[in-house]
Amino acid sequence: MYAYGQPMLAIITTRNSVEDSSARMKRQQLLARLRDLVILLLAVTTALFFMLRLAGDPAMVLAGADATPEQLAALRAQYGLDRPLAIQFFMYLWSLLQFDFGASLASGVPAMEKVMDMLPATLKLSGLAMGFTIVCAIPLGGWLGARPETPARRIVAAIVFVLQGTPGFVVGLIMIQIFAVDLGWLPSMGHEEVSTWILPTVSLGAFLIPKLTRVVATNINESLQEDYIRTARASGASEFEVLWSYALPNAMLGTTALIGTMFAFLVSGAVVTEIIFSWPGIGWLLIESTQNLDFPVVQAIALVITVLVFTINTLADLLFGLLDPRIRVRT
Repeated sequence: MYAYGQPMLAIITTRNSVEDSSARMKRQQLLARLRDLVILLLAVTTALFFMLRLAGDPAMVLAGADATPEQLAALRAQYGLDRPLAIQFFMYLWSLLQFDFGASLASGVPAMEKVMDMLPATLKLSGLAMGFTIVCAIPLGGWLGARPETPARRIVAAIVFVLQGTPGFVVGLIMIQIFAVDLGWLPSMGHEEVSTWILPTVSLGAFLIPKLTRVVATNINESLQEDYIRTARASGASEFEVLWSYALPNAMLGTTALIGTMFAFLVSGAVVTEIIFSWPGIGWLLIESTQNLDFPVVQAIALVITVLVFTINTLADLLFGLLDPRIRVRT
């Protein structure tokens, strides 16, 4: 009994020790992520606060060109703009610690409330564009990666290469001219009807699809040279099964991080597209608030975008670890 029970006790003890170590490591990783987020938010907040103050005096924008010095002084005192810059900064940090993001200088509405009202529209556009990009780029990249050098492949590869260097807003302007102005098939403004989603979605997708296509094609081409592909072919798998059941899942491991980065770009970088198509998202709000020197709203937008981008990249890293067991073992 002793001879049997002793090894079993050792196994149980080892397993419990491994589980405790894994839980401790997860807590350490979570704390490290939170620490990185706090540092990032502090850096963004500090840099943006002082850069905005260099842009101009919001009191002059609020009061208008005909304002008297007394009116300007009253506005600066009302919004605390007459205090030393360092005092304004520390007061702003203290307000952030209390989750008070200030009120819009232009409308008096809480700044974060204005941002949250616009955020769903931006997330909808980003989700539509990312879905369109994935649906188009993965099959096209799989076809390019598995296709031998033929005239058809060279033509498609050349088109992808040209589109990769074409800004999305250029494609958007061309599509507005053709489909909205000349043909009148699609509206170029709005966001509520399904027909208004098509042009901005394709505009953003046209910029992202070539990049994702080339990465998928390269990964597919490399995967098809691996030993497990030769084994699959030797076991009787068809070329369709080899490509979509064996090569593509392995190729997608290298594109997960890129997809996360692209989605983060869409959330934070679709400003021009929102302006072109009058899409009422945070990009449109950012431009308007910057022009009006509405500091609280701009700062609230920056904080929301920072948290969103950080969260998306973190989720992409976690998903990458779930898809690739080697990452989990190494971690």
